[in-house]
Amino acid sequence: MSRLLIKNAKALLGTHPVGALRVSGNAMADLPHIEDGWLLVENDRITGLGGMDTWPGVTDWNGLEVIDATGRYVLPGWCDPHTHAVFAATREEEWVDRIRGLTYQEIAAKGGGILNSARKLREASEDDLFLSSKARLEELMRLGTVAIEIKSGYGLSLEAELKMLRVVKRLKSELLLQVKATLLGAHALPLEFKDDREAYINMVIKELIPACAAEQLADHVDVFCETNYFTVPEMVRILEAAAAHGLPGKVHVNQFTSIGAIHEAVQHNCLSVDHLEVMTDADFTALANSATIPTLLPGCSFFLGIPYGPARQLMANGNAVALASDFNPGSSPSGNMNTVVSLACTQMNMLPEEAINAATLNAAAAMGLSHELGSLSVGKRASFIVTRPLHSPAALPYFFGSDGIDTVVINGRITRAGEAVA
Repeated sequence: MSRLLIKNAKALLGTHPVGALRVSGNAMADLPHIEDGWLLVENDRITGLGGMDTWPGVTDWNGLEVIDATGRYVLPGWCDPHTHAVFAATREEEWVDRIRGLTYQEIAAKGGGILNSARKLREASEDDLFLSSKARLEELMRLGTVAIEIKSGYGLSLEAELKMLRVVKRLKSELLLQVKATLLGAHALPLEFKDDREAYINMVIKELIPACAAEQLADHVDVFCETNYFTVPEMVRILEAAAAHGLPGKVHVNQFTSIGAIHEAVQHNCLSVDHLEVMTDADFTALANSATIPTLLPGCSFFLGIPYGPARQLMANGNAVALASDFNPGSSPSGNMNTVVSLACTQMNMLPEEAINAATLNAAAAMGLSHELGSLSVGKRASFIVTRPLHSPAALPYFFGSDGIDTVVINGRITRAGEAVA
């Protein structure tokens, strides 16, 4: 049995009660904590925690690793519930085009955007995709990410979409962090189907979804429901086909326009609705009393210069807001959740406590993982961050761009060792 002890922590943050699976509305401003704390890990689970005045002591030090967290905070590791982290090539030339004045839509119209990524991915081998994606995820693990959702959607053919998802399956098996896979066959209409979109949608419904289900390659199904991409009725057809195979929805909606997708996503029990940069009163009403989690992507807003998601109004309406990086080569080429939390505070006026809850417990919930991750609770996976010495939890997002992490533990194993490790 492997054992790890954290002692003398300035505070354990995110000590939500056992059984808490999300935190909503005004309650997001409360980040439960234990000052001057200890935490015990056995194998991959948290088996005890409390204040140092309640520490029962250790009678057997053999094989016990110790982290002295004096002056440091311990908090759940970041969960990232929306990424496109498997891709074949970067697209910085499109970024330069945007600097020169072209819009995201104009770049897509001339063959850039998603279709550019699809062309390059189809040419890449599965092994090359795996190795490049593995290197990206290893970097994110060092930055404190302990769970990640990865979408397909850069293949846009039966063979290439399955290739992407097989890469994700390999990543799941070879890395310590938790990985969830999402089929995003309806990301854009490929060129070969530009004159017959119905044939492509039928391929997604009748071939791609059943193939993914048969190979157990996906945990969720996504649709980019947006003007010039896929319509609300098309999204509904795909969600219903996915549900018939036991795959819940997590959908892209309201990035550039509001076309009624949120109401239908809620009606079809989607786990999350992601983006939400453009919202109407009807959209807020549809979400207000639902279990569907609004997931906001401030890195995309920052990089594209588009509006930020309305975090404050969503929380005022009682929603459990989640944060994600949207890591992808076109609109958010960073998976650094530390930056996402900072942007949530500076650009969406979230309190540090709200942003941390949104990037931990609620982000885990947006992947169906909050029974395993997202809080420091007995029985959950031992996947957490030990910060550098900080004056307060707010200092972590306050020092944007700085590395405030000392140590990262994933599944009970130290994956990044800092000065606190004895």
